[in-house]
Amino acid sequence: MNEKPKESDWKHFRKIIEFLRERYLKEKNQQLNQILTDEERSATEQFWEAFEEMKKEAEILQDCLDRHSRSNMYISMLRMLRHGMLKQEDIDGFSDELQEQLTTYVNM
Repeated sequence: MNEKPKESDWKHFRKIIEFLRERYLKEKNQQLNQILTDEERSATEQFWEAFEEMKKEAEILQDCLDRHSRSNMYISMLRMLRHGMLKQEDIDGFSDELQEQLTTYVNM
């Protein structure tokens, strides 16, 4: 998709980006909590596993959220889909054309 996204899609994307980030981080924080409270691991193991997981998630957040602009919106959305930040049900609020393009990507 080389063309500029529709204005309505760009507005909707900007409107939901904070929600997507917060929902994603809530899920990831719960996973980190499980790591940090796993009694089968030592405190040191808990710490280092959580630390490594946080580094990985920081890269994902940067990949998905840094440099998001109207011209990069489609690429950002594909990245978000790949990492689970954007879910199929989130696509429903976009134009039919964009929904079709993203659904095609998901089904590949």
